[in-house]
Amino acid sequence: MKRLPGIEQFKNARTRMVARDVEEAGVTEPQVLEALRAVPRHAFADKALEFQAYGGHALPIGHGQTLSQPYIVGRMTELLALTGEETVFEAGTGSGYQAAVLGLLAKTVYSVERLPELARRANRLLSDLGLANILVAAGDAYHGWDRYAPFDRIIITAGCSAIPKPLLDQLADPGILVAPVSADGEKQELIVVRRSAGVDTRIRAGECRFVPFIATEGPDADPERESRASTSL
Repeated sequence: MKRLPGIEQFKNARTRMVARDVEEAGVTEPQVLEALRAVPRHAFADKALEFQAYGGHALPIGHGQTLSQPYIVGRMTELLALTGEETVFEAGTGSGYQAAVLGLLAKTVYSVERLPELARRANRLLSDLGLANILVAAGDAYHGWDRYAPFDRIIITAGCSAIPKPLLDQLADPGILVAPVSADGEKQELIVVRRSAGVDTRIRAGECRFVPFIATEGPDADPERESRASTSL
């Protein structure tokens, strides 16, 4: 696995976090645990909250968004069943932490963030870590990213009332999609869509809590329109 800059800083705290808050909580895939131990989570937290980065809980990153707790990052990554050969689409870059973990385990990651400021920040952090296999753009993740579709894996990192049809349309066959879904607008569940031979099977994989998925659901938010401003990888 790629060795990232700054990995020695807070190494012991990160090891404890993974053991206490991820492995003991039920994530068992060795490669996922190794990736979580490798990514310097503190780099994705606001500087004032850096000392809390290995507490195992979500942290605010501004704009009403959060840096997800390490357990849910590990759980969703594990559900993607990555082998290292996949192209992955991430709907909602946020801090870039989930993308960094994916970048260590997949061939290529395409990530779209609706807030340009967060997209630029995440892109800069991921570039500083040398993760050149991750492409970040500002735009509306509801529409996926046609240019690079289909995707072997898709992950949605915000709570939605239903899985967006454009994302299902961009899922490869075979393929796996993981998303937090709230049918009643309150309780969220991780839903895993497994596509094989033209058939989609849906599996419930536990409760979760994410900020809401916000989308324009129109044709004017193609990430290609914004990618030049926010992408340098």
